[in-house]
Amino acid sequence: MKHKTLLLAGAALILTSCGSVKIARINADPSRYQNRSVRVSGTVTTSAGILRTGGYQIQDDTGKIFVVSRSGVPSSGARVDVTGRVIAGAEVLGQPVGIVIREERHKVK
Repeated sequence: MKHKTLLLAGAALILTSCGSVKIARINADPSRYQNRSVRVSGTVTTSAGILRTGGYQIQDDTGKIFVVSRSGVPSSGARVDVTGRVIAGAEVLGQPVGIVIREERHKVK
């Protein structure tokens, strides 16, 4: 019985960690998420890329965050799920942009 309880607790922890994080939570406490893999969902508000490298900004109902990608950039207006690592204090082209997600993958919905 004890093993079954531990198994269920472990499964619950895994399922919880797989859910999306609201962008406002990342922006409010970036040190909590620094260098951790997160998943966010939202709408692309701006995007720029060349040769499968670039960046885009996504927005959910709580805020916006920049995403740096090396696997292509979705078009403005696209709904996406993004998985990546949070980097606080990031710079893009020498300009500070604050908190970004370094994309591991994205999926257009």
